Amino acid sequence: MKDFAELAEIWRGGVLESRHWGVAAVANTQGEVIEGWGDVSTVTYPRSSMKPFQALPLIETGAADAYGLTSRHIALACASHRGEPHHIGMVEEWLGTLDYTSEALACGPEYPKHLETKHTMIANGVQPSSVHHNCSGKHTGFLSVCRHCGHSVEGYQHLEHPTQQAYAETLDQFDASVKDWGVDGCTLPTPALTIGDVARLGARFMVNKGPERRRKATKRLLAAMREHPEYASGTAHPMGEVITATKGQVVFKGGAEAFLLAFLEEDGLAVALKVADGNSRARLPALVAILNQLGVLDKDATALLASLGRPSIYDSRGGAIGHIQAADTLSKESDTTAAWLSDRTLEGRS
Repeated sequence: MKDFAELAEIWRGGVLESRHWGVAAVANTQGEVIEGWGDVSTVTYPRSSMKPFQALPLIETGAADAYGLTSRHIALACASHRGEPHHIGMVEEWLGTLDYTSEALACGPEYPKHLETKHTMIANGVQPSSVHHNCSGKHTGFLSVCRHCGHSVEGYQHLEHPTQQAYAETLDQFDASVKDWGVDGCTLPTPALTIGDVARLGARFMVNKGPERRRKATKRLLAAMREHPEYASGTAHPMGEVITATKGQVVFKGGAEAFLLAFLEEDGLAVALKVADGNSRARLPALVAILNQLGVLDKDATALLASLGRPSIYDSRGGAIGHIQAADTLSKESDTTAAWLSDRTLEGRS
């Protein structure tokens, strides 16, 4: 376990039942990892945490404006949505604007993650299609780029396709060191990166020093996610709670196998974390603890996020029988964090 740090604990009654280990990193806009837990050079797949980067060509090619996409569409392009009616309706309308059907989507059919919608579909004998896949917004974004730029839609999910090459070139422009390429669950290419590198990419995304077009695009993407978490994730999703509690200061994007990338735009910091065993229940307690250590959460925000930072565990009758909490290691302030907090206070941002 030398590569991993303890991130979260599972308590049942007064007994520590389980532990979750992983790696977390905090980076600033200068490309420096200012804090880390575990080996931040650990290579893994950030998975859907990279969706804001995948959506950049949608804006930078002019496709978003050409098809009159709103900030809700942009948020949906970054989404791992739950397949609620407002998600499905927007994807279907968007595909119609492009003159495509669900058959053009490379992601496979699946029932929505939203249980009420799923149960209604099953009760009515409605079979799932690709629009119900949680990545259908992202895929429709790639189809928009295909249509706008005159690329064939055939094989758009493969790395050699122009749309995926544009994504790979975007990562190069952010100085990402991609170790390998895998295939995500939705069929699109997914880069293997170190956790430290993902944190650096997240920080650079917020204050990109490239062309004005790039700066406007990244700000537009983050603003869309911040303003419409119900499209970027779902109704009553923890992302919305974090955005509300921090007054928009923190936006995050989760990925499969318990990855998470948080953007702290006001502070110019990004947090990347990966739970080693892929169990997502450890992510939010770890994130809340890290935000607390960074001094990002005031008393009101801490109170609002108490249930995310220490969620209860329930029995089958709904009785609270335990809880999940961040490991103590995440609450111990290092010299680098102390120095950053001191500089932050001197700058009048306490």
